[in-house]
This record gives sequence, structure tokens and C-alpha cells, in this order.
Amino acid sequence: MNLNTILEELRREREQIDEAILSLERLAAGSGPRRGRPPAWLKAQKSNKARPQGAGKEQPATKTAAGD
Repeated sequence: MNLNTILEELRREREQIDEAILSLERLAAGSGPRRGRPPAWLKAQKSNKARPQGAGKEQPATKTAAGD
């Protein structure tokens, strides 16, 4: 390969990388707090991650022991 063609390829790649960086910076700057109710799929994902697998609602044991 010729040195000039290598330099030309590297310059094109640098331009593509710069464009990608600018796009990501715009995305990061524009993602402020959202308003309104979150979508159902997003709420389901958050609620599944917030609680460990075996930690569902616990039934109070005192009701059955002292109830009757």
C-alpha cells in the first residue's frame, strides 16, 4: 500500500469517529429527566431488577398463629 492511501483511509476513519462522538455527546446532553408516566415495559424491567428473586410479599405469620 502507498503511504498516501493509508493516510487517506485514516483521515476518513477519524472523520467517522468524530461524527460518532458528536452523536453520542448530543444523546448524553439531551437525556434529561423525562416527564410523565413511564411505559409499561420500562416499569416492568425496573421492578424486576429492584427485588431479588425470592423476596416477594411476605405473609405475616402472626395472623395464622393467633387468629383462631
